[in-house]
Amino acid sequence: MLETVVIVVHLLVAIGVVALVLLQQGKGADAGASFGAGASATVFGSQGSATFLSRFTGILAAIFFITSLGLAFFAKEKSDMLTQAGLPDPAVLEVQQEKPAVEDVPVLEEQAPAVEAADVPSSPEQK
Repeated sequence: MLETVVIVVHLLVAIGVVALVLLQQGKGADAGASFGAGASATVFGSQGSATFLSRFTGILAAIFFITSLGLAFFAKEKSDMLTQAGLPDPAVLEVQQEKPAVEDVPVLEEQAPAVEAADVPSSPEQK
């Protein structure tokens, strides 16, 4: 149950980080905004959106890393439970082969030589 909650939160945070990164302007847009070129069109003012979005992106990134560590912990617990189930380690198991590998190679059988001349087709001789 807790693992499902962590997976859902992880996916929502990942989508949120992607959306916030796409919403933010690049560093080249700061030069135009400092002269008032785009300050009237922003909701948070000329400097407010950069700090708000960058802080919120940082918070979501931290939550993303925490949920990633939580999912790694759950995966480790599952693998430990599988090893404690009493199954032997696959690397230790020996599988006996029925035949050696040399016998698996296909070999052409020798054919008996033609006894009669009629068995072998002949070509007309040229002079």
